[in-house]
Amino acid sequence: MAASTQSGVFPVAIVIPSYNDWAALNLLIPQLNQAFLGQPYSASILVVDDASSQPIPADWLSAQQLKLPVSILALRSNLGHQRAIALGLYHAHQFTDAEAVVVMDGDGEDRAEDVPKLLAEFEKAERRETVFAARTRRMEGLAFQASYQAYRMVHRLLTGIEVRVGNFSVIPRTAMSRLMTAADIWNHYAAAVYRARLPRRLLPLARGRRLEGRSHMNFVSLLIHGLSAMSVFSDQISARMLAGSALLGLLGCALVVGLGWTPITILVLALAAQSLTFSVLFALTIVSRRSSPGFVLLREASPFVLGVTSWNTNRRAKPVPQHDAPHDDVLIDYLVKGASAAADLGALEKRLQEKRPFGVRQ
Repeated sequence: MAASTQSGVFPVAIVIPSYNDWAALNLLIPQLNQAFLGQPYSASILVVDDASSQPIPADWLSAQQLKLPVSILALRSNLGHQRAIALGLYHAHQFTDAEAVVVMDGDGEDRAEDVPKLLAEFEKAERRETVFAARTRRMEGLAFQASYQAYRMVHRLLTGIEVRVGNFSVIPRTAMSRLMTAADIWNHYAAAVYRARLPRRLLPLARGRRLEGRSHMNFVSLLIHGLSAMSVFSDQISARMLAGSALLGLLGCALVVGLGWTPITILVLALAAQSLTFSVLFALTIVSRRSSPGFVLLREASPFVLGVTSWNTNRRAKPVPQHDAPHDDVLIDYLVKGASAAADLGALEKRLQEKRPFGVRQ
């Protein structure tokens, strides 16, 4: 997915993580093509297929007349939304000349018509800051919104950072370069940007509606997503918990002085002792991890990637050579027909290994 380097044209890659969202993407990608008409950018689309269990429909995008090149980065196994984004950023950084990357979901809730607005704000920042969409209005039900507000309160209490953004953003190459060695990117993209203290700004945008199908996120998935975001700030959480436990202990001592030894004061002191013990152990565990080598995308990303292929809609899903990688024809057969029709995964990997391995630049 090599972006154009025409004079005066700014190369932009659009990274879209996806799991079985082919129908929604079939609607979103034409909208992106429409959104970039007349824009001073050389844009290309990278769909990160997070090991979808459903093969790509044979007529996917075939009825569309698209100007933006579309590529599919296929992962070996299902890693989750955030890690798919991390690998998409790795690919854009290492194997394209994109000077900025738009990160967005593939279900349409990140609206195609808002991408030029993000890029306009990116231009105001002189292409130096990461621009996040700050949600002004959400379309989910009351139960989800109540849970989300509770999560925001807990996140603010434990980390001191207010949750206002998701994945929808534009990030410059300079910021991507710093994230390539940030272990936090493997857990949560937006939190990693905040943690790395990269220059950033927010643009208020309303959230759209899903274009097709149903969300794959359930309560457990959302809980894990929230915990992944907070885990990036585990050292700050441990420090705040330690301070809170100490304050609870002081409160217990003050109650003993004022009220004497009563059941209530004994209970408060017991809770403070337990909380303080846990907080100390938690803080020491977090501090000890700082000397351990973390996950580094530049070093460890390639084994997670099965392959990459370009999508030529005019030829109805025929492969286009890319990065001098001759295995496109093998991978495209797997993506369209599925593992059972093309080959089992082991046989597919053997065929790919006979070609040039992904991740080796010519």
